Amino acid sequence: MPIKNKKNTSVGLIPVRLNSTRLFQKALLEIEKVPMVIHTYKRALLSKRLSDVFICTDSAEIIKIAKKFNCKFIKTGANKTGTDRISEASKKLNKKYDFYIDIQGDEPLINPKHIDKVIDWHSQNNDFDIVVPSLKSSDIDTPHIVKIVKSGKKVLYFSRALVPYPFKISNVSYFKHLSVISFNLESLQKFKKLPQSKLEKIEGIELMRALENNMKIGTFSLSGTSFSVDTKDDFIKAIKFMTIDKIKEKY
Repeated sequence: MPIKNKKNTSVGLIPVRLNSTRLFQKALLEIEKVPMVIHTYKRALLSKRLSDVFICTDSAEIIKIAKKFNCKFIKTGANKTGTDRISEASKKLNKKYDFYIDIQGDEPLINPKHIDKVIDWHSQNNDFDIVVPSLKSSDIDTPHIVKIVKSGKKVLYFSRALVPYPFKISNVSYFKHLSVISFNLESLQKFKKLPQSKLEKIEGIELMRALENNMKIGTFSLSGTSFSVDTKDDFIKAIKFMTIDKIKEKY
């Protein structure tokens, strides 16, 4: 049942590692003289529904950059996934929150309003353990973009392949995973205790671990142009988009 007459509290946690495999040290690549992870942090601060925001990392170099730009951070160990990292970070906070929002540090153009919508939707659909929004897109036939297969509000599967496959119907709608993910505390702690799952390892998608352990993941549609920077082409695209971005003027 939806939570009524209750103001929910939420914290933004940005998991970041230095040695990314597809684009070397991408968190520290600069767009208009500001590292990507700092763009993400500053934009998250513009959310009206987040009580606080922290960069979560095991990297001394990223912590140094966070200090330079006056960003709050939590030092973590070297975790297998970003979700494992924010789960560890959540235990180091001095208070408990209703929702813990995983905001990927490689989305320098993230819209703060998307963060607010994720929190609002989860607060009204709190029967789900985890919420990840989906963006309808036609240009996602690449393994770098995670696709969502859903039925109504429920996520059925995540894949790097183009799914569902248009075998009998050619006019298929595809949805990509937006890297703003809401967890309640119980689901975040449970996730950390679970071993990496078979499909998680095959697809390289950590949320498959939750699905394979019967955790309920909800989704709803958003619209926008935010994207993850995974390759050099993505980085070039982000530089171009930032020149016409209006949100950057607010930080």
